[in-house]
Amino acid sequence: MRKLVVAIDGPAGAGKSTVAQMAAKELGFTYIDTGAMYRAVAWKSLQQGKTVTDDLINDVVKDIDIVLNYKEGKTKVFVDGTEVTAAIRTPEVTGIVSQVAALGPVRERLTDLQRKMATQGSVIMDGRDIATNVLPNADIKIFLTASIEERADRRYKEMKAKGYDVDLKKLQEEIAARDKADSEREISPLVQAEDAELLDTSDMSIEEVVKAILDRCR
Repeated sequence: MRKLVVAIDGPAGAGKSTVAQMAAKELGFTYIDTGAMYRAVAWKSLQQGKTVTDDLINDVVKDIDIVLNYKEGKTKVFVDGTEVTAAIRTPEVTGIVSQVAALGPVRERLTDLQRKMATQGSVIMDGRDIATNVLPNADIKIFLTASIEERADRRYKEMKAKGYDVDLKKLQEEIAARDKADSEREISPLVQAEDAELLDTSDMSIEEVVKAILDRCR
C-alpha cells in the first residue's frame, strides 16, 4: 500500500481515538492522537498550582515537550519526560481542554508538531480540525459523529470502568457544552470538511466502525 494520510475529525466522545487506534494497528500505520496533545497542555497547566488563565496556558505551551509513543496499537503520552497517558484523561483535564484548544498560540505550536509527525509515513490522525486545517490535503477524510446521548453513554461507561463517580445527565450537558465551544471558537472550529465523508456511529459497534475505516483505506 502506498503512503496514505487519513484525517478523522469529530466531536467529543465520538470514539475517534478508539477506532483510529485500532484501524492504525490493523493497517500498520502510525496513529497520532492530537486530542491527547491538547490534553497534555491542559495537564501541565493544572500542574502549575495556579488559576488556569489563558496567559498561563500560553506560557506553558512555549516550551512543553510532548511525545506520543505509539507501539503495538497503543499510544503512550509523555510531557517533559513524564508519562501522563492516564493523567490526561481525568475530569479535571477534560474540564479545561476546550479553553486550551481555543488559544491561537497553542494551536499554532501543536499544529506545527502535528504536520511534522504526518510526514513520517502512513498515518491516521484524529482531532477536531485535521481535515480542515492541519492536513487539508489528506488522502482520506472522515467526519465521525454520534448523537449526544450515545456519546455521553459511551463516556459514562468508560469513566465508570476507570473508577470515576460520574452522572450521565451531567455528562450529556458537558458534551453539549463542549460541542458548542469547539464549533463556535474563532480559530479552527470543529466543522465537517466539504470533502469529508460523514460517518454516524450511533447505531454501530466499534468493530463495524473500524471496518468502515479500513474499507475506505484499502
